[in-house]
This record gives sequence, structure tokens and C-alpha cells, in this order.
Amino acid sequence: MPAVSPTVDLWAERADAAEAAITARHLTRLWELPGTRLAVVGWPSVRRERLFLTWHYWWQAHLIDCVVDASRRGATGVRRTRLVRLIRAHRIRNLRGWTNSYYDDMAWLGLALERAQRLHQVQNQGAIDILTGVLYDAWAPDRGGGIPWCVGSDFYNTPANGPAGILLARTGKLDRAVQMADWIDGTLRDPETGLIFDGTRPMRGPDALDREIYTYCQGVTLGLETELAIRDGAPRHAQRVHRLIRAVDEHLTDRGVVNRGGGGDGGLFSGILARQLGVVAVALPGDRDEDLRARAGAASIVLTSAEAAWANRLEVDGLPLFGSRWTDPAQLAGLDGSIAAFRRGTVRSSQIAERDLSVQLSGWMLMEAAHRVAGAGF
Repeated sequence: MPAVSPTVDLWAERADAAEAAITARHLTRLWELPGTRLAVVGWPSVRRERLFLTWHYWWQAHLIDCVVDASRRGATGVRRTRLVRLIRAHRIRNLRGWTNSYYDDMAWLGLALERAQRLHQVQNQGAIDILTGVLYDAWAPDRGGGIPWCVGSDFYNTPANGPAGILLARTGKLDRAVQMADWIDGTLRDPETGLIFDGTRPMRGPDALDREIYTYCQGVTLGLETELAIRDGAPRHAQRVHRLIRAVDEHLTDRGVVNRGGGGDGGLFSGILARQLGVVAVALPGDRDEDLRARAGAASIVLTSAEAAWANRLEVDGLPLFGSRWTDPAQLAGLDGSIAAFRRGTVRSSQIAERDLSVQLSGWMLMEAAHRVAGAGF
């Protein structure tokens, strides 16, 4: 870990650079419609991506959330206009309204819209109500859930329940958010490592658990339990955060740097963890030693990971290109290998993962988290 963290202003400069890189390489009008912006999902891109035949709903939701972060650092007319145009384009491109078939996707869009409205007065209450209603109604304890990954699925997973619980807590449906947190902890926590498994198919008997460990799952669980520690106050929520911060540090970092990575949908996973670690660092309540250690531990992982990701970036035309693994040097992609493609409900990585918008959004999220943590005095 570096002896001295960069200043808040330096992290702001790095976050600005990440924002500028995505704006320059990825943002364009949707179908040449005025008053719209959407992100092309690869750089360099192919024709179907530039035409938005491929667009990836939940990646665009995270883009909206990153612009909310940037506006929180410094509200400008340009950023507000960008928010409005991204949200409008998301609604148009989705074709079917605000919803789709994947509950995790809808939770991320709901979170982005709620933050845009609460923090920057970009009004979308009707959309927020639709999305929270769908998530609330998906609760299925009679089938072993939790809420499922997608409509009609028998797979009940952390990536759906975590962000859905955060959104429901923030929109006044606290009891259901508590139920989701308790379900994750009771069903998907690994008793050996303390980490959170991916999900379960409870109707399939003894082989129900999917024991894969993803940074995504740790991040959303930390975010949900922190939200509940603030709003519900029951001691178990903060205690779960304490335990999970220790587990992440022990099992998912290398010398303090988050050591997982990937492209496609997986390109967002470490950025999601970084965002929620930042939330723990600045928002987890309490003055006990355990609370102080958890906040400091979360902040340390964010800042150390951000230093590593910045050191390992490429500079292309003066703008950063982040690596798919923050521990390793970034690679420059071309169009001579395979590109990200949607298969079996998941976007698979490009051959060189740095090509994927998801990877670059994770880098931006990390820079924003580092700025927020440094601003809190860490």
C-alpha cells in the first residue's frame, strides 16, 4: 500500500479522465435521434454495436450511475444534460418500457434513476415506481427465494437480491429489504470463508447451491447490509459488514488490490465491489472498534486498488484505458479477435477484455470511489 494517498483533487482529476475516455470513445446519439446519448459497448466497435443492435441494458444503467457520481463531484449543465439524454435513450432503446426480463438489470436501472432524482433532481418517479414494484412482487419464499435471477427462472441469486434490496430500502420498502438481506446471509454465505455464493436452485435438492465466488456478490451484499445498518439499525447488519470486509480482504485481494477481473458482464463485477466498499467506508454507522476497522479496511482496499489500476492503465490519445484486472497491465484491443457476445443470459467477454465498455466503467467506478473515500479523510 502506498505510504501517502493522492489528494482528493488528484482523484478528481483521475475520475475526470475516466469520464472523458468513455465520453470520447463510447457515447453517441441513439439512431441519430436528437436529445439522446447511449454508449457503444465496445472500443474499437463493430457495426452492430454502433447501430445499437447490441446495447446491454445493465451496462447502460451503470453508465448512468457513473454520471451521477461525476455530477456529485461537480454538478455542471453538461453532466445534467448527459444524464437526461442517457435516461431518455435507455427508455427508447429498451422498446418495451423500463423493464426487461432480468431482475438484476432492473434493480441497477432503478438504483441509477433513484440516485439521479434524489441527488440531481432528474425526475423519473414513474419509472422508479414501476421498477420497485416489479422487484417487490418477485419475492418468492414459497419456492426457496429470494427473488429469481430472471422471469421464469428457478435460480435465486445474490446479484438480483442485493441491488433489489438496496433499491427497496431506499424507496421505503424496508421490511422486504431486510428479508432479502436475511435470505442472502442464511442461504448463500459460505461458512468456511465468510464470502457470499452466487445463488441457489432450491427446487433441485442437495446440489442446489452455485458455490461460485464473484466480487459482484460481495459488493451488493456489503451495500445492502450497510443500507440496513443505517436505516434499520439492527446490530446484525453492521456485524455482517464487519465479517464480510475481513473475508474480502483475506480472500479476494492481493497486497490490498482486488485480484479478480474479466470482461463481458464480469467486467463490471470488481467496479461494483469498489463502489460498495466506498459506501461502507463513508456511510457505515457506529463508533465501535469493529465499525472503525471495517470502514478503514474498506477504504484501504478502494485506495490501494485504485492506485494499482491507475498505474497499470494504458494511455491512448491522452486518455486512460483500464485493465480488466487491476493487478496487471492493461492491453490494447483491436478487431482481430472475438468480441463480447450474449449467450445463455450473460454477455461473454471479448478476447481482449479491455475492449468491453463494462471494463472501462469499472475503472471509472473505482476512480469515483477513491475520490469519495479520500474526501472522507482516509
